[in-house]
Amino acid sequence: MDDQATLPWQPYAALSDSDRIARARAFRDSMESRRSCRAFSDQPVPRDVIEAAIQAAGSAPNGANRQPWHFVAVSSLEAKCAIRVAAEEEERRFYEGRAGRQWLNALWPLGTGPDKPYLEIAPWILVAFAQRWGGTGEGDEEQNYYVTESVGIACGLLLATLHQAGVATLVHTPNPMRFLNRVCGRPDQEKPLLMIVAGHAAEDARIPRRALEKKPLEQITSWL
Repeated sequence: MDDQATLPWQPYAALSDSDRIARARAFRDSMESRRSCRAFSDQPVPRDVIEAAIQAAGSAPNGANRQPWHFVAVSSLEAKCAIRVAAEEEERRFYEGRAGRQWLNALWPLGTGPDKPYLEIAPWILVAFAQRWGGTGEGDEEQNYYVTESVGIACGLLLATLHQAGVATLVHTPNPMRFLNRVCGRPDQEKPLLMIVAGHAAEDARIPRRALEKKPLEQITSWL
């Protein structure tokens, strides 16, 4: 088989410019309503939703089409408890001095702290692992490329899919995160990049006012 074989480009549906603008703005408006949730209920989310979100993540552009990611979908209470215990241990170290005063001052308006009960309560924790090397693990490993960038894009698509499905999310990145390799049964050569907590917001969930402050287009864009 020719490894450089090609297929015809599959064109997008014919749209007018006004239709394209409308679609882009509709998606923008939907994503602008996305918020990080820190209070979850235990209401279930169907596995089919999680599978679809991970499949969307797997469609992300990536270096040399190496697809350097692995997602672990955690729903068992035992595993979620283990993640919470280990994450809170690292978070206590973070808030007790590892972070530094400047970082803690930046976090203060968001009301975050070392206690993470939602890690047990939410129905799903999705752990994204970055794979520096690909292969079977039997001596035929090949280097992957643009790994962090590729996994980051994939996680963005995963978050967008869950939001479109009406699932609340929170990105959580305790540091260090190597305990996730042990809990999730992943090899040491994989690097846990982040966790995405997914579920439904608790009835008493609140949003920090500071989280609603977004930079305007003029501050995040240059036109050449």
